[in-house]
Amino acid sequence: MAPDDRRQSPGGAALAIRLTPRGGAERIDGESKDAAGRSLWAVRVRAVPEDGKANAALIALIAKSVGVSASAVRLVRGAVSRHKDLYIEGKTDEEVRAALLASQRERP
Repeated sequence: MAPDDRRQSPGGAALAIRLTPRGGAERIDGESKDAAGRSLWAVRVRAVPEDGKANAALIALIAKSVGVSASAVRLVRGAVSRHKDLYIEGKTDEEVRAALLASQRERP
């Protein structure tokens, strides 16, 4: 993510996501840009987008990938949208990006 595409949040990191529920896997597909040029991460989860199940699966996957508890990951925007903004407490943007890239490389 380029510095001009995201906000550094005090005490944590901001993360933009494009979520694919019912994606057949729990994985981070990679970093890309949306139509407006904003950096975001494409993420798939198996969960259905009902009753917050896909959001909970997203939070669990990001927490595990970044190495924080699920309670440190907060959905800031996009509860019923594919495009979501997360806040990850206790990590910098650079730490989060490095962890997500490493998570991609570990995938079979």
